[in-house]
Amino acid sequence: MAVSSRAEPRPSAHTGTAGRYRPSRGLTLGALLTVSSLLALGACSSDPSGPAATTAGTEPEATAPSGSGPAGSRTPPEQFSGSLEEFYEVPDPLVEGDPGQLIRVQDLGESDGYRHLRVMYHSRDAQDQDRAVTGIVSYPQNPAPEGGWPVVATAHGTTGLGTKCAPSRTASAAPDYGIEGVRVMTDYIGMGPVGEVHSYLSGLSEGRSVIDSVRAARLLPEASAGDRWVVVGHSQGGHAALFTHELAEEYAPELDHLGSVVSAPAAVLDKRFGPDDEVVPRMVALMGLYGIAQDHPELDPDDYAGDQLRANDQVVTTGCTQDVIDAFVTIPPDQLYKLNPMDDPGARAVVMANDPATVATDVPMLLLYGDLDWWVVPERVKYLFGQLCDGGQKTELVEVVGADHGNLLAKADQTVTSWLDDRLQGANATDSCPDAA
Repeated sequence: MAVSSRAEPRPSAHTGTAGRYRPSRGLTLGALLTVSSLLALGACSSDPSGPAATTAGTEPEATAPSGSGPAGSRTPPEQFSGSLEEFYEVPDPLVEGDPGQLIRVQDLGESDGYRHLRVMYHSRDAQDQDRAVTGIVSYPQNPAPEGGWPVVATAHGTTGLGTKCAPSRTASAAPDYGIEGVRVMTDYIGMGPVGEVHSYLSGLSEGRSVIDSVRAARLLPEASAGDRWVVVGHSQGGHAALFTHELAEEYAPELDHLGSVVSAPAAVLDKRFGPDDEVVPRMVALMGLYGIAQDHPELDPDDYAGDQLRANDQVVTTGCTQDVIDAFVTIPPDQLYKLNPMDDPGARAVVMANDPATVATDVPMLLLYGDLDWWVVPERVKYLFGQLCDGGQKTELVEVVGADHGNLLAKADQTVTSWLDDRLQGANATDSCPDAA
């Protein structure tokens, strides 16, 4: 699968009206209070047909880690039987391991013919440091087909930056999207382990967490996971799925990445699309400032936060989405920052290094948006589509009529299942780009 650098996008070719980022005029109190429930729906509704799941820089050249497949020789992971909180305590010291190598496994039981596990595994953050990451793996109890089960990886939506926000703390299964196979859902780097802070919207950390969750599943002999895999991401998970898509070939050449479903992603981080586009410029930007800073020590949030934000910034780093909204919803937009990060060249450069759609591959992509989505407005997704097309990425764009941010994946369930099944069956993918052959 060839990987090529994209050409610089041509803004004039994109759909929608966009300008450079400017401070938002502010959501109404009621609208901002609704954001958290929509985000929770986005994180929890990513499995429309299976058991419910509740709630940078340049990529260095990579080679397949030794033993990265099922045949690899490794120390067996700890079979964990302690308390929930103890599971998320990272071994100290953490003995360095290959990306995807399992650290510990906890049995969550069986349902609907699947065995479910809570896992802790190794990954690499944006600074290329070894990190312990948590997540969920679900695998069929039926005999696997020749070559093993395909793997369906979920990149979940925004839940927060604090350890308590990790979906694996409350989830009983990973989503399946109507596909029979091994299912994995990462918590991302920094979310889950006690005392850590999630590197929200740090593209390399997100993408590697997702890819290494596939590797981790393949190291469970009883899961019989093959090397073919797909990824589905919504909201923040759409951002993560975009980076996963860009990184997959070079970061994990031993795996066969067949397709990416990207739903209402946090992307085009430097633009605002009309007066109704308030959420990404305000709420996502706030959480992104503190999240990206976890991977970029040159970025100090205190250099930008206003007095009220700085006085309560522990809410951002330890709380979940609703906690953040409750703490900062009443602060006028012009008082949130003393210096808007996007007005500072250094901070802006860091943020834009974590904006996806800079690398095209020959792996197809399905890009979804809802016509009623006010969290990631349709114009934002259409502009992203233009960037993807300009760079040569084969992309099918689908509008889901009547869908908002909370129910988009549920309303698109048949579309997603059919598209994923086609990728696994080797069918040709549709390309919606205007210049597609």
